[in-house]
Amino acid sequence: ESAPGYDGHKMAKLLAKAGIETTVITDSAVFAMMSVVNKVIIGAHAVLANGGLVARSGAHMVAAAAQFHSVPFVCVTGLYKLCPLYGFDQDTFNDFKYPGEILKFEEKFAEKVNVQNPGHDYIPPQLVSLFVTNFGGNSPSYIYRL
Repeated sequence: ESAPGYDGHKMAKLLAKAGIETTVITDSAVFAMMSVVNKVIIGAHAVLANGGLVARSGAHMVAAAAQFHSVPFVCVTGLYKLCPLYGFDQDTFNDFKYPGEILKFEEKFAEKVNVQNPGHDYIPPQLVSLFVTNFGGNSPSYIYRL
């Protein structure tokens, strides 16, 4: 689903047009549905030197569910996204998007609600099974050598 932008809906439409069978689930149903998944393939905003990655918000939950259910978590990315920096926590490289995407400020109670809309998640290297780049597949522990 990929709320609040619903990019998952857009991707499902593109895949369906290409004749690929697609299932869309809500973001909150990731753990419930992961047991029937063969593998997770994800892109990255950046791949860090320690083998961790920065991806769209919600990706950390998907990675944790994949590890819990022993599902391979594969990141497909180009070498131009490799970054020499190290990530340590969720806030290291995060940016926050406009809170109005989640809660419209015209609502009467909006001034009493603190809305957080993070744009990215940091996924530590122990949750990543494999990186596939334009030079082949590498484990997270090998990324710093590229």
